[in-house]
Amino acid sequence: MNKKETKVFFGNKNLQQEFDKLKEGKFENKELYFFLSRAISDIREDPFCGIKIPRKIWPSEFVSKYAIDNLWKYDLPDGWRLIYTLQANEAVILSIILEWFDHKGYERRFRY
Repeated sequence: MNKKETKVFFGNKNLQQEFDKLKEGKFENKELYFFLSRAISDIREDPFCGIKIPRKIWPSEFVSKYAIDNLWKYDLPDGWRLIYTLQANEAVILSIILEWFDHKGYERRFRY
């Protein structure tokens, strides 16, 4: 069986810059950077390692902004969540990081 190549990207440049800034921030930011880096590595290894989010609770702005047809959540320590989507063709699976939230931000965005 031929395993597809997997790649991880950020949904936009601003998100990439926010991620990079975490590395230089306070202890909490550096810790979050470490958690996110580990999650990105896990997703690169297995894009399906997250939890698939039911369509009925997807935030409408994700659908309109990114034209997604799937949405995944990766649970991070301390209640943080990483949200991503997958796009694939015959050769590659692209994991696209859309956002990360603390627990309260996640509940607000997903209307829990």
